[in-house]
Parts: sequence; structure tokens; C-alpha cells
Amino acid sequence: MKRIAVVFAFASISAFAAEWSGTIMDTKCSSNKAMKDNAACAAKCIKGGDPAVLVDADGKVYKIADQDKVVAHAGHKVTITGTMDGDTIKVDSVKM
Repeated sequence: MKRIAVVFAFASISAFAAEWSGTIMDTKCSSNKAMKDNAACAAKCIKGGDPAVLVDADGKVYKIADQDKVVAHAGHKVTITGTMDGDTIKVDSVKM
């Protein structure tokens, strides 16, 4: 019975929304600091099919499940509210 309670408690905690702040970039340029605020390049690469990611201030790159919710913010600093599913953010909302 204790195992079930622990699993349920963990599942409940992981379902809570959290916030991540950073810059929406494409995966190719996400590791290039010189491209961090280049909105035109990020928009072009994302439009060309490269997935959008969130790069935080420390350079950590987060995958994004809901691409359609972030593509308009390519190259911009945003705060994403959502949940983490593995290593991917499921987006609830995006604020600039």
C-alpha cells in the first residue's frame, strides 16, 4: 500500500505546471551563443523545419512539444508555463 501512495504522490507532483524562461531558438543555432538573440535567423531555420527549443540563461536547451505555440516567438525572450514530460516541455502558455 505504501508503494502505491509514493507512486501516486510522485505522479501528482510531476503534473503541476512550472515556468521556464529563456530564448526561443532553433536546434541548430541553440548551442551558438552568437545567435542567441537573432530572431531573423531563428525564424528562418524554424520555418525551414528545424525544431524550436528554449535556451535558458545558463545555456540549457529544452525541447518543446507544442511547436505551434512558440514559433511566432522565434529569437525572443519568453516565459513558458507548462509541464515537463521527460526532457520535453508541454506548453500551456507563452509570454514575452
